[in-house]
Amino acid sequence: MSEAIVAALITGILSLSGVLLSNHLSARKNEVAIRTAQAVTDAKLEELTQEVREHNHFARRMPVVEEQIKVLGHRISDLEHSGGCGAHFSC
Repeated sequence: MSEAIVAALITGILSLSGVLLSNHLSARKNEVAIRTAQAVTDAKLEELTQEVREHNHFARRMPVVEEQIKVLGHRISDLEHSGGCGAHFSC
C-alpha cells in the first residue's frame, strides 16, 4: 500500500473514533439533563398534587360552613324578632 492510502485510513479511523466518542459523551450529557429535568418535574407535580388536595378539602368544607352561617343567621334573626334578649343581646 502506498503511504497516502495508509495515511488516509489512519486519518479516517481517527476521525470516526472522534465522532463516535463525541456522540457518546453528548448522549450521556443529554441523558443526565433529561433525568434532572424529570426529577424537577416530578417534584413540582407532587407539590401541585398536594395543593390540589388541600383545595379539594377546602372546597368540600365550604358548603358545610355556608350552611352553618345560614343557620346562625336564621337564629340571630329569630332572636332579634322574638324580643327575648333585646336589641343588644343583653339577656
